Amino acid sequence: MSYLEISGGRTLCGEISVQGSKNAVLPILAACLLGEGVCVIENCPQIGDVEDTLEILRALGCSVCTCGHTVQIHASGAGIYEIKRAEAVRIRSSVLFLGALLGKMKKAVIPLPGGCAIGKRPVDQHLCALEALGARFCIDETITASTQGLHGARITLAMPSVGATENAVLAAMMADGETVIQNAAKEPEIDELCAFLQRRGGCIAREADGTIRIQGGRPLGPAVYRMQADRIVSGTYLLAGAATGGYVKIQNDAGQTLASLFSVLRQMGVHCGTSGGAAFVQGGPVSALSYVETAPYPGFPTDLQSPLMAALCRTQGTSCICETIFENRFRTVEELLKMGARITVEGRCAQIRGVPALRGSVVSAPDLRGGAALVIAALQAKGRTVITDTGYIERGYEDISRDLSCLGADIRRI
Repeated sequence: MSYLEISGGRTLCGEISVQGSKNAVLPILAACLLGEGVCVIENCPQIGDVEDTLEILRALGCSVCTCGHTVQIHASGAGIYEIKRAEAVRIRSSVLFLGALLGKMKKAVIPLPGGCAIGKRPVDQHLCALEALGARFCIDETITASTQGLHGARITLAMPSVGATENAVLAAMMADGETVIQNAAKEPEIDELCAFLQRRGGCIAREADGTIRIQGGRPLGPAVYRMQADRIVSGTYLLAGAATGGYVKIQNDAGQTLASLFSVLRQMGVHCGTSGGAAFVQGGPVSALSYVETAPYPGFPTDLQSPLMAALCRTQGTSCICETIFENRFRTVEELLKMGARITVEGRCAQIRGVPALRGSVVSAPDLRGGAALVIAALQAKGRTVITDTGYIERGYEDISRDLSCLGADIRRI
């Protein structure tokens, strides 16, 4: 089993490019099941979640070829509509195959999905949306779905769930007639999925209020699509730069999707913004943050909550973070306490009382973003930190030790 070894105290400084978006590429890979022809995905991140998703596609009968950061998928041979438990439990996004399989084969059998243990993340909204499109379900330890034929519908989501929006989009592309999805998630990853489907000939558009309108039943053809930069990876590295008082520039992320992070960083006294088509932070003494809460886009992303907490551990004063999306996002706190942090949790709010210094320790990544938070804490700590269970980190960060080493960090994967 691998682990990360980090000697803290160095100021990060430099410019890097980041990988393609994890949260965008996973539904796009599921969308490759639909239609005809070869789909080529460029700038595809080489991460654990992508590897698991490609294994699911192979198991369903797709032809998958990878060459570096380019993935080629041909779904003409796909004829299996059941995802095995061993394939599904590793990755939450396996549930996105529900809409794609219903659209392609009118049947789907999917075990309840796995992924990080950050909360309940029920799939009821997914099922309600697909039921409106003509699907029927039987649920025990698996979701068994079928349809006589999908049809367009007007869907209003109870909350702007990203996964439910993606599943509804995938199914609606193959449904006869018009589908309107109201209260759809506004995350940039949804817009990337729509852009990919448009590239394949689909008729799908986002309206000014966020509603998604789809003219379904049109043939989808081959396409070449290049993934945009991963905004969460960009945000993680910008927070690391701020926490160490350094200068970090993300060359391939212009920052259009990072407005909520920039707002928070400015409240922390950090100079940040965009310059020449890149996002940057210029660190210095970081101030406490009186209050921030996670929210659906364009609010502050829940995926950056743990990294932000780590960046606030050495500020003067007390910061408060409220987690409104997932109830178990504070599992990182126990590990940060081992490093000398002072954090108390009451319900869905955490208070971070700044300490003069963090100390190196042996800690374990509790989940994907919590692991990244521990890396940020270790970069600030005195002495050596060992982070175990790095498989979580590798699910979403292509090579965090490589990237941070380019910025001057003393970090290595062992």
